[in-house]
Amino acid sequence: MELLESKANTKSTYIYIFIIGIVLIAFNLRPAITSLGPLVGMIQEDVGLTHWSAGLLMSLPLVVFAIMSPLVPKIANRLTNELTLIIGLTSLLIGITIRSIPMTFFLFTGTLLAGLGISIGNVLLPAVVKDKFPKKFGLMTSVYSTSMGLIASLASGISIPLAINLNLGWQGAQIVWTIPVVVAILVWILLRKYNSRDSSGIQQKERAASNTMWRTPLAWQIAIFMGFQSFLFYVTISWLPEILHSHGLSMVAAGWLLSFTQLVGLPASFFIPVLAGRSQSQIWIAFMLGICSIVGYSGLLLGSSYPILIISIALIGFALGGAFPLALSYIGLRARNANQAAELSGMTQSTGYLLAAVGPLFMGYLFDIAHSWTIPIITLILVSVVVMIFGMLSGRNRYV
Repeated sequence: MELLESKANTKSTYIYIFIIGIVLIAFNLRPAITSLGPLVGMIQEDVGLTHWSAGLLMSLPLVVFAIMSPLVPKIANRLTNELTLIIGLTSLLIGITIRSIPMTFFLFTGTLLAGLGISIGNVLLPAVVKDKFPKKFGLMTSVYSTSMGLIASLASGISIPLAINLNLGWQGAQIVWTIPVVVAILVWILLRKYNSRDSSGIQQKERAASNTMWRTPLAWQIAIFMGFQSFLFYVTISWLPEILHSHGLSMVAAGWLLSFTQLVGLPASFFIPVLAGRSQSQIWIAFMLGICSIVGYSGLLLGSSYPILIISIALIGFALGGAFPLALSYIGLRARNANQAAELSGMTQSTGYLLAAVGPLFMGYLFDIAHSWTIPIITLILVSVVVMIFGMLSGRNRYV
């Protein structure tokens, strides 16, 4: 009897630590990217980057995401989920550290390594949640997506104060984000030792029709939705502070407003997966998020007063906060089984992030040509329309 109680307590402790580990992984999937946007101006001045080069810097992790997404499950299948995540976190730690050296080579190399680490977490986090909490997948998706949004907004908001008010410079403001990475590494080393049973990574059963997903219209609709909503998110993270600064706001205020943008999206990030799971069709959710996005970016274009900017930012934040978890929900809702879900996830993340990688680079290029943010913002409005259309197409009650 005592032995059974001991085993139950051990399992309960493992589950609690595992939940902490999931949240810590989520905490480290965005700060290395979102903390960079408010600091772009300082980095450009210090290192000598053009807007085009700065856009490339922000796009580089997304290119890595696109390349690595189909490979991560294979790596985890050979190793374990825990060990693969530790490797990813270590790559992220080294990347953030190297990126803090004020030289172009180290800036891009560090960003590349950070992107490699984040891509591993992006792909494996839904997998480990599905493995450990199959009956609570929707709730746990809400938990980690909300955690991700919370720390992402904090990273955006405190970057400038860390760099200027605490005199850390943009280098020190980056190094700060190695702290949660180190904590996560320690927790997952503990989890790897704790998990005495054979953890075989993502179980990849043979799939005879592995190429059919790439020929399925619905799969492409979900991939395009995933890609263009990521396009909007990473463009906003990269360039919103500069856009607000062009409206007369200080960079400190612009950084906090970027943080506010992400905070506003937290409720949507939590509730959208729950609502999507309870609805047979998600067309109305995609339509609502699309309207918020279109109106929000239009406000940035047309509004010059502070209240209009705040309302616009709030709408954009709500739209961006809900679109990403909706895209994750589509992967599960539109697949008939786990094998299809894995195949669809690899496809949508790979093609989606490749499309998203164009965003910051393209916006920086448009600004360099036009010398104003008018044309880039009009482009964001048009992309919002595309996101709404393909979100609604993906939201129909059917399977790939």
